Amino acid sequence: MQKPTIRVQKLREGAQLPVYGSAYAAGADLSACVDAPLCFAPGETKLVPTGLAMEIPAGYAGLIYARSGLASKRGLAPANKVGVVDADYRGEIMVALHNHSPQAQQVAPRERIAQLVVTPFLAAAFTEAAALEETVRGAGGFGSTGV
Repeated sequence: MQKPTIRVQKLREGAQLPVYGSAYAAGADLSACVDAPLCFAPGETKLVPTGLAMEIPAGYAGLIYARSGLASKRGLAPANKVGVVDADYRGEIMVALHNHSPQAQQVAPRERIAQLVVTPFLAAAFTEAAALEETVRGAGGFGSTGV
Protein backbone atom coordinates (compact mmCIF):
# COMPACT_ATOMS: atom_id res chain seq x y z
CA MET A 1 0.00 0.00 0.00
CA GLN A 2 1.38 3.37 -0.99
CA LYS A 3 1.79 5.93 1.79
CA PRO A 4 0.15 9.31 1.20
CA THR A 5 2.55 12.24 1.34
CA ILE A 6 1.65 14.80 3.97
CA ARG A 7 3.14 18.26 3.48
CA VAL A 8 3.92 19.83 6.86
CA GLN A 9 4.69 23.47 7.61
CA LYS A 10 6.54 24.41 10.79
CA LEU A 11 4.81 27.48 12.23
CA ARG A 12 6.97 27.89 15.33
CA GLU A 13 10.63 27.50 16.17
CA GLY A 14 11.21 24.17 17.88
CA ALA A 15 8.30 22.40 16.14
CA GLN A 16 9.00 18.74 15.42
CA LEU A 17 7.68 16.74 12.48
CA PRO A 18 5.45 13.80 13.46
CA VAL A 19 7.51 10.64 14.00
CA TYR A 20 6.48 6.98 13.98
CA GLY A 21 7.81 5.12 17.02
CA SER A 22 8.26 1.81 15.20
CA ALA A 23 8.10 0.33 11.72
CA TYR A 24 4.47 -0.81 12.12
CA ALA A 25 3.11 2.01 14.28
CA ALA A 26 -0.28 3.28 13.09
CA GLY A 27 0.11 6.66 14.75
CA ALA A 28 2.88 9.24 14.39
CA ASP A 29 3.77 11.05 17.60
CA LEU A 30 2.93 14.74 17.90
CA SER A 31 5.07 16.84 20.25
CA ALA A 32 4.34 19.88 22.37
CA CYS A 33 5.81 23.04 20.89
CA VAL A 34 6.15 25.09 24.06
CA ASP A 35 9.03 27.09 25.54
CA ALA A 36 8.43 26.10 29.17
CA PRO A 37 6.68 23.21 30.95
CA LEU A 38 2.87 23.39 30.95
CA CYS A 39 1.24 22.58 34.27
CA PHE A 40 -2.17 20.86 34.34
CA ALA A 41 -4.21 20.89 37.53
CA PRO A 42 -6.42 17.83 38.14
CA GLY A 43 -9.38 18.04 35.76
CA GLU A 44 -7.83 20.87 33.74
CA THR A 45 -7.81 21.05 29.93
CA LYS A 46 -5.38 23.16 27.90
CA LEU A 47 -4.78 23.56 24.18
CA VAL A 48 -1.21 22.44 23.53
CA PRO A 49 0.37 23.76 20.33
CA THR A 50 2.32 21.44 18.04
CA GLY A 51 3.74 24.27 15.93
CA LEU A 52 2.62 22.40 12.79
CA ALA A 53 0.11 22.88 9.98
CA MET A 54 -0.51 20.06 7.48
CA GLU A 55 -1.94 19.38 4.05
CA ILE A 56 -3.95 16.22 4.62
CA PRO A 57 -4.87 14.87 1.15
CA ALA A 58 -8.50 14.92 0.01
CA GLY A 59 -10.24 11.69 1.00
CA TYR A 60 -8.14 11.38 4.18
CA ALA A 61 -8.47 12.67 7.74
CA GLY A 62 -5.92 13.05 10.50
CA LEU A 63 -7.22 11.50 13.72
CA ILE A 64 -5.55 12.60 16.95
CA TYR A 65 -5.51 9.92 19.64
CA ALA A 66 -3.97 9.62 23.11
CA ARG A 67 -0.50 8.22 23.56
CA SER A 68 -1.28 5.11 25.59
CA GLY A 69 1.59 5.50 28.07
CA LEU A 70 0.84 9.16 28.77
CA ALA A 71 -2.86 8.40 29.24
CA SER A 72 -2.52 5.27 31.36
CA LYS A 73 0.45 6.32 33.52
CA ARG A 74 -0.16 10.07 33.93
CA GLY A 75 -3.82 10.57 33.03
CA LEU A 76 -3.10 13.00 30.16
CA ALA A 77 -5.25 12.40 27.08
CA PRO A 78 -7.11 14.43 24.45
CA ALA A 79 -10.18 16.03 26.04
CA ASN A 80 -12.33 15.28 22.99
CA LYS A 81 -11.11 11.63 22.96
CA VAL A 82 -10.38 11.77 19.21
CA GLY A 83 -9.53 14.98 17.41
CA VAL A 84 -10.24 15.26 13.70
CA VAL A 85 -8.03 17.19 11.28
CA ASP A 86 -9.94 17.68 8.02
CA ALA A 87 -8.24 17.80 4.62
CA ASP A 88 -9.16 21.46 4.13
CA TYR A 89 -7.82 22.68 7.50
CA ARG A 90 -4.59 24.67 7.25
CA GLY A 91 -4.26 26.13 10.75
CA GLU A 92 -1.99 25.01 13.54
CA ILE A 93 -2.72 21.57 14.93
CA MET A 94 -3.52 21.94 18.61
CA VAL A 95 -4.14 19.10 21.07
CA ALA A 96 -6.80 19.71 23.72
CA LEU A 97 -5.01 17.79 26.48
CA HIS A 98 -6.95 16.96 29.66
CA ASN A 99 -5.60 15.83 33.03
CA HIS A 100 -7.83 12.95 34.15
CA SER A 101 -5.62 12.18 37.16
CA PRO A 102 -6.07 13.44 40.74
CA GLN A 103 -2.53 14.93 40.71
CA ALA A 104 -1.10 17.94 38.90
CA GLN A 105 0.81 16.96 35.76
CA GLN A 106 3.37 18.68 33.55
CA VAL A 107 4.09 18.54 29.85
CA ALA A 108 7.68 19.38 28.97
CA PRO A 109 8.78 21.27 25.86
CA ARG A 110 9.03 18.84 22.88
CA GLU A 111 7.35 16.03 24.87
CA ARG A 112 5.28 13.60 22.79
CA ILE A 113 1.65 14.36 23.71
CA ALA A 114 -0.59 12.56 21.20
CA GLN A 115 -0.50 10.46 18.06
CA LEU A 116 -1.80 11.24 14.60
CA VAL A 117 -3.36 8.49 12.49
CA VAL A 118 -3.91 9.44 8.85
CA THR A 119 -6.76 7.40 7.44
CA PRO A 120 -9.00 7.33 4.37
CA PHE A 121 -12.71 7.91 4.92
CA LEU A 122 -15.95 7.75 2.98
CA ALA A 123 -18.13 10.85 2.82
CA ALA A 124 -21.74 9.70 2.97
CA ALA A 125 -24.80 11.18 1.32
CA PHE A 126 -27.57 11.57 3.92
CA THR A 127 -31.18 11.39 2.89
CA GLU A 128 -34.29 11.63 5.02
CA ALA A 129 -36.45 8.49 5.26
CA ALA A 130 -39.94 8.01 6.73
CA ALA A 131 -38.96 4.56 8.05
CA LEU A 132 -35.87 2.37 8.25
CA GLU A 133 -35.38 -1.27 7.27
CA GLU A 134 -36.05 -3.67 10.17
CA THR A 135 -33.20 -5.72 11.70
CA VAL A 136 -32.99 -8.36 14.42
CA ARG A 137 -31.38 -5.86 16.79
CA GLY A 138 -33.81 -3.08 16.00
CA ALA A 139 -33.51 -0.07 18.26
CA GLY A 140 -31.59 -1.96 20.99
CA GLY A 141 -29.01 0.43 22.39
CA PHE A 142 -25.94 0.17 24.61
CA GLY A 143 -25.41 -3.38 25.86
CA SER A 144 -28.39 -4.78 23.93
CA THR A 145 -26.28 -7.47 22.23
CA GLY A 146 -24.70 -8.69 25.49
CA VAL A 147 -21.83 -7.60 27.70
